Amino acid sequence: MSVPTLPPSSHQPRPYTGPSASEVLRLREEYVSPSIFTYYREPLMLVEGCGQYVWDEKGQRYLDGFGGIVTISVGHSHPAVTEAARCQLEQLQHTSTIYLHPNLSRYAEMLAERMPGDLKVCYFVNSGSEANDLAVLMARAYTGNFDMIALRNAYHGGNAVGLSLTGQRTWKFNVPHSFGVHHAMMPDPYHGLWGRDDPLAGCKYAADVKELIERATSGQVAGYIAESIQGAGGVVVYPDGYLEAVYAHVRSAGGLCIADEVQTGFGRTGTHYWGFENQGVVPDIVTMAKGIGNGAPLAAVVTRREIAETLASRIHFNTFGGNPVVCAQGMAVLEAIDRERLRENAQRIGGHLLRRLEDLQARHDIIGDVRGAGLMIGVELVTDRQSKEPATARCASVLEQCRQLGLLIGKSGMYGNVLRITPPLCVTEADADFLADALDVALLRS
Repeated sequence: MSVPTLPPSSHQPRPYTGPSASEVLRLREEYVSPSIFTYYREPLMLVEGCGQYVWDEKGQRYLDGFGGIVTISVGHSHPAVTEAARCQLEQLQHTSTIYLHPNLSRYAEMLAERMPGDLKVCYFVNSGSEANDLAVLMARAYTGNFDMIALRNAYHGGNAVGLSLTGQRTWKFNVPHSFGVHHAMMPDPYHGLWGRDDPLAGCKYAADVKELIERATSGQVAGYIAESIQGAGGVVVYPDGYLEAVYAHVRSAGGLCIADEVQTGFGRTGTHYWGFENQGVVPDIVTMAKGIGNGAPLAAVVTRREIAETLASRIHFNTFGGNPVVCAQGMAVLEAIDRERLRENAQRIGGHLLRRLEDLQARHDIIGDVRGAGLMIGVELVTDRQSKEPATARCASVLEQCRQLGLLIGKSGMYGNVLRITPPLCVTEADADFLADALDVALLRS
């Protein structure tokens, strides 16, 4: 099979004059926490990006099929986002919310205009972990209840509350955690009890939440939180009707429903602006980060006014939340998504890519499942399609081969056997074809 070539790019990277990759790695190993890790046997150093492409220090170009871990939404170094940040940096770099600044108010209005129902009040923070922490605080303060329901296999952040909500041992340290958090059955149509051929699967998985409330709590809960599609858990897409049924059970128990849109928001799923809209529901609280700022340290919690007002009973403050520079970037991102019709592009290119990947599944027995929505796609690798045993080592090998071919993608799932494909929303059909062709070759080589 011939080796695929990257689609052409008019961008010319600047000559790199900084320290070598080996020197950067040496400094990192000496001065940076050993808890952070790198992909690939030989760590990759990236020094420039433009659109859907990135370059290493040697000038080698790659298609960023991972989007900076689902974070680059409108494209690397998007000129409008870059210009918005530059202009604001030259004028005023920081002022806290104890003073007025137009960027905070204007950005909140723009974000609220894109939310359904009465989700019109915004609180800005710095990361998805912070956003989820704040959402749980809001739910507990508003309802007067304590217990939270989350999902097995979920990931909601690296802080104390986020790890309590997370349903994978790989993220949890052996310290006290998860007080008042109960994890419901994962609604997984591929691995779970009820599959895609069962039209009642969504209601059946939702019934587990109802039973959990009745048997593991007082019957009154603060809330329920779920990613609209599980990301780090392996791009798990819930059965139709699942969230609608769950929301009814939770609200009957006095709880609020929280949608974690950290990865699925801002048009990534294609058909809608928000992932939860694919399930036909309106949450009480929505958390968002990653693609919100195209790489800026920006996140938000959006909710109804009466819920937000619970925070006013005490002092609640975030030093960098609503920073004028990141708000300028956030506004530019929203404008770019709409102006460049990136949600529609995610739907069109994502659909084309899914079809190409399903064709690969028909030819490669190692592919057990292909799933996703828009440009949030998972390809699960298994040693055997009947047992569905995870092909973890082979998955790592495929990633290495993809890198050699000029393609960067991720891996996820409890056992690290799900290829995670989440490129910037500006990718083209030619990029999608290159990605599928490169993966085809990588599967044959690994």
